[in-house]
Amino acid sequence: MKTVFLSIFLLSASALGAQTVVAAHAIRARSIIAPEDLVLLEQDTIGGIAAVDDVIGQEARVNIYAGRTIRGIEIGAPAILERNQLVIMAYNIGLLSISAEGRVLNRAGVGEMVRVMNVASRLTVTGRVLVDGTIEVSP
Repeated sequence: MKTVFLSIFLLSASALGAQTVVAAHAIRARSIIAPEDLVLLEQDTIGGIAAVDDVIGQEARVNIYAGRTIRGIEIGAPAILERNQLVIMAYNIGLLSISAEGRVLNRAGVGEMVRVMNVASRLTVTGRVLVDGTIEVSP
């Protein structure tokens, strides 16, 4: 029964034109992915990305080898903050606004969560990276 279900699933996926994005050649970690770095295969891969547009312009978080399926956890927004970079942490709630200087503990791109150490208190907090590089710390 499992074999029949799996066969039907695979046939329906190929009939729908399932696609998977794979690396055309080796892509180094921290590289921005361009269209010439990608190839589209006419098959479905579990965990793989189906649309080329979802990959172009993203940064490779790990080395991706030629012919390997590109997965969502292997790419992300291009990093604008580097480890140990000094940033402004901002906490806003209602009319209260607090800001402090912090040190980034890991690389991160816009919209990603990042750990930051408050330089004055040495306390570590987590916040979201804003477009200007400020870290928005939420309650």
